[in-house]
Amino acid sequence: MSAIDKCIDGRTRDLGGGFTVRRVLPAAGQQMIGPFIFFDHMGPTDFPAGTTIDVRPHPHVALATVTYLFDGEILHRDSLGFRQEIHPGDVNWMVAGRGIVHSERTTARSLGRPTRMHGIQSWVALPDGREDDPPSFHHHPHATLPVLETPGGARLCVIAGEAFGRRSPVETAWPTLYVDAALPCEAGFELTADHEERAIYVADGDVQVDGETVTAGRLALLSPGRTVGIANRGGHAARAMLLGGARFPTPRHVWWNFVASSRERIERASRAWGERDRSVFPDVPGDEQEFIPLPQAPPGAAEAPSRAAPN
Repeated sequence: MSAIDKCIDGRTRDLGGGFTVRRVLPAAGQQMIGPFIFFDHMGPTDFPAGTTIDVRPHPHVALATVTYLFDGEILHRDSLGFRQEIHPGDVNWMVAGRGIVHSERTTARSLGRPTRMHGIQSWVALPDGREDDPPSFHHHPHATLPVLETPGGARLCVIAGEAFGRRSPVETAWPTLYVDAALPCEAGFELTADHEERAIYVADGDVQVDGETVTAGRLALLSPGRTVGIANRGGHAARAMLLGGARFPTPRHVWWNFVASSRERIERASRAWGERDRSVFPDVPGDEQEFIPLPQAPPGAAEAPSRAAPN
């Protein structure tokens, strides 16, 4: 019996300037895995000196954004006044709650040199009763995250939630599994059935799940209730992300950059952003001159989140 219930291929999207992402969630027939409702694999993309990545200020509600880099660096700013550089292995956990605005820009340090951008951007939905929490931002440097070496030679970093007997310092609102798994050649480990929903996304190389090969750019949804063996039997190192958690009891609506349990909440947020209601969505200090306008499509139909191309 297969340990994999289904595989989802990341859909490649070119954002311009040679910058591509693989969008994995939401997917047809699979809106969420645990609390994860959006999952983008960015790059890897090499940029010449002088190239900028500019994601202009834009709003969120009722979710938390998670930025995790393998290579490169990003400057985060938000409407709470936080200004934070993100480096490989760090975790930026931004809770939108009732409303937040943020931007992601190239750091001044990166402008004068060639850079490689590679990482994961994901959203986790806030559960019922927590969607109107006050917005907040928390930065966790790589050195603060629990890391363990398995007997099989894998290196596992617990980004958020709890796994392998370790707990991340990142505060989550829902039982969560989020782990960065680095697998040198012939390395492996066992993933137990501690979480109700589990998946593995292969960011680089090939990974075997109980002997079945999952190639880069694919997400494998694992069968519940069983321990599975994960290993790298290829000729070079592999990198994978483990994600999941408890199943969400109620569905979520997704439109543009908004996630909510009701269409009414999304419509309110859309009106507030369209009218530039700063009581709901304040300006981002230090980045007040630009913003991403509300799309023309009406709320109701799902739409991919906005991104800005390099220039």
